[in-house]
Amino acid sequence: MGIITSTNVASAIVKLVAADALPVLTSNLVMGNLVNRDYEPVLANAGDTINVPIPPTMVANNILEGNSVQAQNPSIGNAAIVLNSHVEATFQIPDVTKALAVPDLLRVYLQPSVSAIAERIESDLLNLYGGFTANTPVGTPGTALTEATIDAAETALFLAKIPPSEQRYFVVNAAAYSAWRQIPLFEEFQTAGAAGLRTLIDGTIGKYKDFFVFRSQLVPQTGATPVNTHNLAFTKSAIGLVMRRLPQPLPGTGAIAEYAELGNFGMRVVMSYQPNTLAQQFTVDVLYGCGVLRNAAGVQVNT
Repeated sequence: MGIITSTNVASAIVKLVAADALPVLTSNLVMGNLVNRDYEPVLANAGDTINVPIPPTMVANNILEGNSVQAQNPSIGNAAIVLNSHVEATFQIPDVTKALAVPDLLRVYLQPSVSAIAERIESDLLNLYGGFTANTPVGTPGTALTEATIDAAETALFLAKIPPSEQRYFVVNAAAYSAWRQIPLFEEFQTAGAAGLRTLIDGTIGKYKDFFVFRSQLVPQTGATPVNTHNLAFTKSAIGLVMRRLPQPLPGTGAIAEYAELGNFGMRVVMSYQPNTLAQQFTVDVLYGCGVLRNAAGVQVNT
């Protein structure tokens, strides 16, 4: 039987907080769960550049009888994503033993901090809309979302030769989502069937015109009159989210860190003692970068 020491207890506390932190992060992400996530448990520092490979373009050669094959030397594309976002949320717990004894109390401290990190990641991903220039933006600023606009977005991805096997996503703000639910052909059972009935009962759109539809409170808006809401239609391969491990604190500095890693997501939880407030301080932080991987796989949808 192992001996219980203060070091073991401190390490167990950080592990417990880390285990609770990651599910809160993933459950608060919309875009983060839809894009191409690149995570490796290797140490990195802010400012490092990660090179994400992009499949090359190949051509088909019609080989005639007696002729030779034509060797191609395609170069693998590369998207350089800089780890330029090191975000953190810090909170203090005066009586950490009480918080551990009552798990719900620990979540009261933890959830707002991790939710703030999730919102920051969401905002950074949604603000990549300006990088999608290969396809002409659809929709009109200051105008409600229409069925014709949705159809135009799907057509743009089709003409961009996005494979049918790639799932298409549509992330809109609350107003566009509401307008979507009120499209006449969609809200009537005789024209939309079970999908329209589910929307009327549950309030969720689900899949429409080959898009899985989601709404976010963080869809960016620009301009004044009219306000331009930058909704986004895309596939998973359009955007990359890269996360890497942060280093452990220096030994002997009084700080203990643990990693929480699951499903290509990772974060660090650091616990330290603050003598000025006589409290245990917890810092939840993430090192990440995001960028456009395939320009043609996304369409700006203005409303």
